[in-house]
Amino acid sequence: MFTGIIEAIGRIEAVENKSGDKRFKINVGKLDMSDVALGDSIACNGVCLTAIAFDKTSYTADVSGETLALTTLADIKVGTPVNLEKALTPTTRLGGHLVSGHVDGIGEVIAIKDEARSIQYDIRVPGELAKYIAKKGSITVDGVSLTVNQVEGEIFKLNLVPHTLQETTASEYLVGSKVNLEVDLLARYLERLLLGQSEQKAGSVDYQLLMQSGFIKS
Repeated sequence: MFTGIIEAIGRIEAVENKSGDKRFKINVGKLDMSDVALGDSIACNGVCLTAIAFDKTSYTADVSGETLALTTLADIKVGTPVNLEKALTPTTRLGGHLVSGHVDGIGEVIAIKDEARSIQYDIRVPGELAKYIAKKGSITVDGVSLTVNQVEGEIFKLNLVPHTLQETTASEYLVGSKVNLEVDLLARYLERLLLGQSEQKAGSVDYQLLMQSGFIKS
């Protein structure tokens, strides 16, 4: 598990093809590796990766074909900057929200606009994920825990302050950039709880189901 608070910006040092999979060597920048052990999880752009080798300046991880198919890591190249975060511990401050490091889908930046000292990003999400995104709710974008400002159908808006822009790769985004998305875990668990055994019949949470579950009063 992670918090979505990025600890360092790293860079891809090497990419090795391994019979359909890939092996990445990632320079960790300012990330403190003194407490890292073999097999530890370090999130790279929001994707939980297992360290199979490491030293003070880098770690190596294998990336499966499934992960490559479901995330932006398939197109990542040597020199690309990436957001890094070590797995949380019992004493970690939960400054963001609970993040699993399992990407739900790939979004696309469709608009960028200056908002005073912040920058507003409009991101289009896959249709099946839109229902999990709520105004003022949490979402993880390339591993960064962020608050949703507005939602309009399959598009949500974010305002990133200068500190976030400085400490993450968001400042590198252009219109058309692809980003890894992980929706709030609570939204997924709530849907499963509401649907229960009726999931195959209902297929989704609707107004009637919310009324029956006591979330809406008639």
